[in-house]
Amino acid sequence: MKSRLLALAGAAALAAGALAAPTTAAAAPAPAVAAAPDIPIANVKAHLAQLQSIATANGGNRAHGQPGFRASLDYVKARLDAAGYQTTIQSFTASGATGYNLIADWPGGDANQVLMTGAHLDGVRAGAGINDNGSGSAAVLETALAVARSGYRPAKHLRFGWWGAEELGLIGSNRYVASLPAAERTKIKGYLNYDMIGSPNPGYFVYDGDNSDGVGSGPGPAGSAEIERTINGYFSGIGVPTRGTDFDGRSDYGPFIRAGIPAGGTFTGAEGRKTAAQVQLWGGQSGVAFDRCYHGSCDSSSNINDTALDRNSDSIAHAVWTLAGGA
Repeated sequence: MKSRLLALAGAAALAAGALAAPTTAAAAPAPAVAAAPDIPIANVKAHLAQLQSIATANGGNRAHGQPGFRASLDYVKARLDAAGYQTTIQSFTASGATGYNLIADWPGGDANQVLMTGAHLDGVRAGAGINDNGSGSAAVLETALAVARSGYRPAKHLRFGWWGAEELGLIGSNRYVASLPAAERTKIKGYLNYDMIGSPNPGYFVYDGDNSDGVGSGPGPAGSAEIERTINGYFSGIGVPTRGTDFDGRSDYGPFIRAGIPAGGTFTGAEGRKTAAQVQLWGGQSGVAFDRCYHGSCDSSSNINDTALDRNSDSIAHAVWTLAGGA
């Protein structure tokens, strides 16, 4: 997650087009929807171990313009290619260096109804970037692989993205959204964003799509509230309370909501300090940052709360399977 000093202005234009299809007065019974699989935490952790090894072998980081970032992208791409995804690398220039986005499309589904899920793959130069944002990148990757091995046939077309240069100001995701013709943007009916989902002193925050928590700049584009309800429904089902977090422009949902695309996702906290009230909700340490290693050299494999990572990984699958429909 990028620094507050680089945060873009939040709040976005409202847009038409909720994720759910309109109902009719005499609707037929809804078809059965495939249940989301459990996302194995061991698999997600194995991806994180690979990202740590890549950083260690490449100057200790996976930052934009550094060899560790391209090696990270190549690792993710190879896994997706082997699983049957159609992958595309989008290049761009930022701060005098070449950056890359990786886009992966799962064949099938309604091409006019796209559900996209993404995470930024780059870290800062200070460290390996395992929570920020190896955690989101690994969980999104494992969810994509679960789609492939489960035989899932989504009603919507599934697309996954791993963004470059987020830490420099959402550059990769901005370039991607800007590169889409208007007709292609309107096909994206929802974007799910996962940035820092394994913080060691975690909170369970869900992007406040309808501003029901009144936490900031207002609701997201039409359809964002459905994403929020879907994610909250998963956590309610496992007995974990959530709290809203603002669309404050600090992560890659920013370009999507500015384009009127509904968005949502989860976040376990960065440099903010956990309050006593939040400890009552979630446990952990009061007065201590959600992630004491945020943007630091200690953001390594030991900087992960496995329970938070597991729960959030499963919530990604739940959101994808629920919002995409199908069998």
